[in-house]
Amino acid sequence: MINNGVHSLRTCLRLPEHPIFRATPLSYNFRRRFFVTASLTEKKKEKVIVISGPTGSGKSRLAMELAKSINGEIVSADSVQVYKGLDVGSAKPSLNDRKEVPHHLVDILHPSEDYSVGQFFEDARKATRSILDNGRVPIVVGGTGLYLRWFIYGKPDVPKASAEITSQACMELAELQRNDDWEAAVQLVVKAGDPKVQHIAVNDWYRLRRSLEIIKSSGSPPSAFRVPYDSFREQGDYRVADGSDSSDMNTNYDAMKETNSAKLDYDFMCFFLSSDRLDLYKSIDYRCEDMILGGDGLLSEAQWLIDIGLHPNSNSPTKAIGYRQAMDYLIGCREQGGQSSAGEFYRFLSEFQKASRNFAKRQLTWFRNERIYHWLDASKPLETVLNFIHDAYHNQNGNLFVPEHLRMSRDITNPRIAAKLKAYRTRNRHFVNGEDCYPILEWIQKTQK
Repeated sequence: MINNGVHSLRTCLRLPEHPIFRATPLSYNFRRRFFVTASLTEKKKEKVIVISGPTGSGKSRLAMELAKSINGEIVSADSVQVYKGLDVGSAKPSLNDRKEVPHHLVDILHPSEDYSVGQFFEDARKATRSILDNGRVPIVVGGTGLYLRWFIYGKPDVPKASAEITSQACMELAELQRNDDWEAAVQLVVKAGDPKVQHIAVNDWYRLRRSLEIIKSSGSPPSAFRVPYDSFREQGDYRVADGSDSSDMNTNYDAMKETNSAKLDYDFMCFFLSSDRLDLYKSIDYRCEDMILGGDGLLSEAQWLIDIGLHPNSNSPTKAIGYRQAMDYLIGCREQGGQSSAGEFYRFLSEFQKASRNFAKRQLTWFRNERIYHWLDASKPLETVLNFIHDAYHNQNGNLFVPEHLRMSRDITNPRIAAKLKAYRTRNRHFVNGEDCYPILEWIQKTQK
């Protein structure tokens, strides 16, 4: 395996086995000086910080403080924050925060528009280049795993469909989409040549249409095209050999960095914030409550989505956790003439909280396999985590060691923790008794007739 640039040069310049070409002491010394000079003069890559973590882990706050301390700008890697008007449900940074620290890829689309991971790659890479060219530090922040994977490793080399092919694919699926005939649409694309579309999420019309476009453009399904991330995985196995707790990431990360980072565009410094699962679940439940409080919260934003003609689960923003549940709930209230019982409200809240916890669990599982990330304990004081990342960024020797007191275990399969999680029950902070939701029910009665 090639470990660094010096090794690869030596391999390329290996002399043939012939007496004339046998290395003498002089030629060896010359070669040694040449290779040392080459390695010393190699241009250092520009640093890009990536901060991720499950929903509610505090990554946005950490990124804000870090940006202020190292002259940084934030690039959002959140699939919902790109949409205007969806502020509460996406935990979007406030206008004051965005004035204090420049944010990119926030409020760039209307909720009726779709946004793909390919578009994110192009936009985020463009923003990163601009930030670096202005002498500032890019800090990419978000919990959308596929966005970050493509951002770091690159996007698949899938052919771009022509306007004519895009139009053809839209026309073939348009009537089926108008009739909500999802199964027939899936079978159409299966017959065209992509059996894997049977496994995509129901009503994900964008992915279905995109698959048809790729088949029409290339004659092959999306799965036929190589994904850069898979190449990196194949070139170095970053799994812990014995399958045990992999909280000690330093050796694994250094090995991965040594073998593969030379092929990445930037020197990515990636951190994943996490905390005890029970504490995380409690935090998520409280956060869901907070989003519903007041007349301008999540329910108000969901009402706006309905009023502009969108349906639950019909496109990216209406599939987002929180908005999907809130839209379903409000449509049910409208069908009842603007009425809702306390029991119906609490069912909606419970579904919202459960979906959010399940999303956090999926995030933990996804990033557990992303070996480029250093896992940090989000329960530690913000200043402690902030100082560590600040010092790591300014460290010139290229080695990043996470001290034991800051390190968070990647192990999410501990039987003792699993038993506690199984017994977990939500304990609300604001909505405890039936009468606690009366202000919400009154708002529904006034606005949802």
